[in-house]
Amino acid sequence: MATAPTIAPDQVGQVTRQPYPNYKVIVLNDDFNTFQHVSSCLMKYIPNMTSDLAWELTNQVHFEGQATVWVGPLEQAELYHQQLSRAGLTMAPLEKA
Repeated sequence: MATAPTIAPDQVGQVTRQPYPNYKVIVLNDDFNTFQHVSSCLMKYIPNMTSDLAWELTNQVHFEGQATVWVGPLEQAELYHQQLSRAGLTMAPLEKA
C-alpha cells in the first residue's frame, strides 16, 4: 500500500493580526455654543481633559473651525461623540485617525 506524499500547508490560510484603527472625535465651530459651554462639555465628557487643554481646544474650534478633541478605539469614540452631540455641540462624523 502506497502512502500519499505529505504536503506542507499553504501560507495563504495563516491569520495576520492587525490592530484596530483609532477614530477621531472632532468638534466643529458654530454660531450658538459659547466658549464656556464647549469647554465645560469637553471637561465633562472627555476623560483626563484639563481646563487648560479644554480652553485651548475651544479656541482652536473657534479660530480654525474644528478641533480633534479625542482619538482612540471606535466604541469609546462613539460614546464621546454621542455625549458631546447630545450636549449641543456641533460634531463632525467620526473618521479614522
